[in-house]
Amino acid sequence: MMTFWYILVMAGVTYLIRMIPFAFFTKKIKSVTLRSFLYYIPYAVLAAMTIPAIFYSTGNFVTALVGTIVAFILAYFRLPLIVVALAASLSAFSVSFFV
Repeated sequence: MMTFWYILVMAGVTYLIRMIPFAFFTKKIKSVTLRSFLYYIPYAVLAAMTIPAIFYSTGNFVTALVGTIVAFILAYFRLPLIVVALAASLSAFSVSFFV
């Protein structure tokens, strides 16, 4: 029964977080500075959540670093996401045998 209340509270909080900006900001935001700030927030939050997880994912900093470098290089050349992910994983896995 307690789990039901936890889920209900989480659903309410999630709904409020998404609904409050629509309720308070009815007009279009005209400030160029504020609009550009709000435009880049999702990218900054995603990077802040992803980058630390990358370096703690393998349990070894060197293997994670090699995988990240491989991913950045392949992404720079605009290869498909599946190729980047598989090559980064394979390189991190391969380096783990030598470290």
